[in-house]
Parts: sequence; structure tokens; C-alpha cells
Amino acid sequence: MSLSHLSSVSIPVSDKPRLVIIGGGFAGMKLVNGLVREHLQIVLVDRHNYHTFQPLLYQVATAGLEPDSIAGPLRKHLEHEGEFYFRMANVKYIDPDNDLIATDIGTIGYDYLVIATGSRTNYFNNDSIVKHAFPLKQIPQALNLRSHILQNFEQAVIEQDPIEKQRLMNVVIAGGGPTGVEVAGAFGELKNTVLPKDYPELDFTQMKIYLIEGTDRVLNGMSDASGEKALRYLKRFDVEVKLGKLIENVDAQQVTMNDGESIQTKTIIWAAGVKGNVPNGFKESSIERHRLLVDRYNQVLGYKDVFALGDVALMKTDEFPNGHPMQAPVAMQQGGNLAANITKRLHGKSMKPFKYKDKGSMATIGRNKAVVDLPGNLHFGGFLAWLVWMFIHLFSIIGLRNKLVIFNNWVWNYFTYDKGTRLIIRPYKRKMTKDIFKKG
Repeated sequence: MSLSHLSSVSIPVSDKPRLVIIGGGFAGMKLVNGLVREHLQIVLVDRHNYHTFQPLLYQVATAGLEPDSIAGPLRKHLEHEGEFYFRMANVKYIDPDNDLIATDIGTIGYDYLVIATGSRTNYFNNDSIVKHAFPLKQIPQALNLRSHILQNFEQAVIEQDPIEKQRLMNVVIAGGGPTGVEVAGAFGELKNTVLPKDYPELDFTQMKIYLIEGTDRVLNGMSDASGEKALRYLKRFDVEVKLGKLIENVDAQQVTMNDGESIQTKTIIWAAGVKGNVPNGFKESSIERHRLLVDRYNQVLGYKDVFALGDVALMKTDEFPNGHPMQAPVAMQQGGNLAANITKRLHGKSMKPFKYKDKGSMATIGRNKAVVDLPGNLHFGGFLAWLVWMFIHLFSIIGLRNKLVIFNNWVWNYFTYDKGTRLIIRPYKRKMTKDIFKKG
């Protein structure tokens, strides 16, 4: 595909090699931080002008946090660092043969290219889910879900039909991984401590929260002990967990599962899977299961000076024959390792292969309830795990302001049993076009 007809994006000419990074997520930011002082011109391209701390998106969706507390402007974070440029653009196509990237604002040439585009929602080719389910990968999607939920309860207050009232109040979450479990726990807290105060006219014993998981347990990526604890915690929040079931069809009124059982609801939250967000332009031999095949140095197989990091990268090793887990720690470690390797390469030194260091995993299910797995077969849950979860997430958030805002919100919520962001600022109305949802 020729890109000669497109104009070039305005970037100052430099005698330094140009490194273009597509994606300002965990991997992209870690890479930039490790390279800004090197002899490079760095150009970061992202469709948003902010970095999102995705592990806390569910708290935005469930009115626990405002979006600006989990996001930080990309320009602000790196405004005084090296020869760095940011361009807000959608990448349309990559032409590796000519070292060019086509975007909706023009073309960008590169000497080195890093694909850090992360992942997008995997609907498993089910059009009914695409049309009716709410994904949870981006801040706009979290705000859509929050408005939808609050609008449903406003409607439920005046609804006379008991069946329709039930549909408006019920919530179905698909996927029993960390995101699904955390969303279910957050809705359980809302049901028990927050919403009854806002809507005293409604009987919240009628509200049902369902978590649907296709396997025989929740938190499949964690230990059996953590999965069992999480299941017990969910039941304390009156979450009805349905294991070994798959969602087959979704419409505006109900969810139907593969065994024929249906649930009346107007809210289905899709947390059942993701797939790599691979840009157009790569040959099929370099792609497997929606991810770019990379070597031990994160270089895309079949391409020179093109690298991939994080969720979009598939690195097969003896320890991870199917690739590393699509999680933030992997992305950050790969970003740090590639930064060190590019530095070595610029100085004529040998690169170091990537080796993932598993520092553990965790999930929270609400107030005083979390589970943690640490290396060495150490598992624990409850209040201590919840404190560890909070500390790790606060430590990982970019920016002192965001850390303080989130900490203040958590303290307020803990002592008052209240969430202060239940505002319908931008009313949500579903647009029935596939394009909007497939971008998730």
C-alpha cells in the first residue's frame, strides 16, 4: 500500500534517530521514561492525549472515582524530558517496507518503531454482544456505563411495570477474571450501602447482580485458594455467580445463556476477554491469535527495527509457550527491558533477552475484601490483602495529584459509606452501530 499521496505530520527535523511509539499505555510510558535522555528523537502517537490507569476503570464506571483521577495528560508527564514530541492521531496503516506510519493527520517516518497498542475487547464474533453489551477498556466507555446505570435507576423509580422495573435494576457481568470480579464487588457495595439512600422508593432486595463465567471457577489466573475466597466474598455481597455457563445471545431486554437460561436485564457488562490491538500493515505470518509474534528482544518476527510490547506482543518461551499474560506488569517490564536494550544498541552493546519476573497478582472484591497471590505459593485474603491492593495501586498511579485525589476518595468512602460522583453529566443513549463498540 503506497502512502506517497499523504502529507507528512509536522515534526521538527533532527540529526538524531527517530523512535516512534504507538500507544501511551503502561508499556509505552515505561519505554519513554527509560529513553528520553538518550540520543533519540522520540515521537509518541496515541488516539487520546492522556494515559489511563485501566485497573481502576471499574471505579469510574461504578461512581467511585472521577475520570481525571485515573488519567494523566501525556504532554504534562513528559513536558521537560529530552527531544520528545506527542501527536494525537489514529493509526490507520503501517508500511514497514518504507518505514512509514499512516495516521488520520498524515504520515510519520521512523528509524525505530514500537507497537504498544495494547488490547481491545474480544466479543468472540457475537454481533448481539457487540450491539448490546458495555465494554470496559476506555474512560468514555466507563462514563457511558455509569450514566446508563444511573439513568436506569431514575427510570426504575417511576416505572409501574414490575418486570420492566426488574430489568432496569438487574446487572449482568460476563467474565470471572479480575475485572469481572471487581466490577461485581463494586456493584454489590453500591446495592448494599449507597443506592438505597439515593433511591428509598426502590426495594433493593429485588436488585440482582449476576456474574457469569464459562469455566468452573472465578479468577482462573490466580490460585485455587484465591478463587475460592473471592467466590465467598462475592456471595456476601449477594452476587449470584453462575459458573460453567456462556452467554449466547444478548438483546435490549435479556441475556440468554448456552443452556437456555435467560436473565431479564438492560445492563450487560462485558469483561470476558480481550485480544491484541494489531495495526494494519503486518503480514499474516507475523500475527498469531490477534497478537504480533516477537523474539526474546520484543522485535517483531520478519521485520527490522520494529518492536512490540505488552498485550499486543506474543513472545513464546519455554516457561510461557502460549505467550505471557496480558497484564500491566508484563507490559511495564517489557517496556523497561526494551528501553535498556535500545540504549545498549545505540552504544554498540549486546541486548539482553526479556525474562518476566512474576511479582504476584491480586484482586479486590470490595471493602476489606481482596485476595493476593505472591511468589513462593503464598496466598492470603481479607483486610490485609485489601490494604496491599490499595497500596500497590496508589503507588502505581502516575502523578502526585492523582494519588492524593484517589486516596482522599477512598478514605471518604470508607468512613461514610458514600460515593460522591453519582452525577449524570453526559446522558447516555446507545448508538446502534458496530463501529463504535468494536473500537473497544
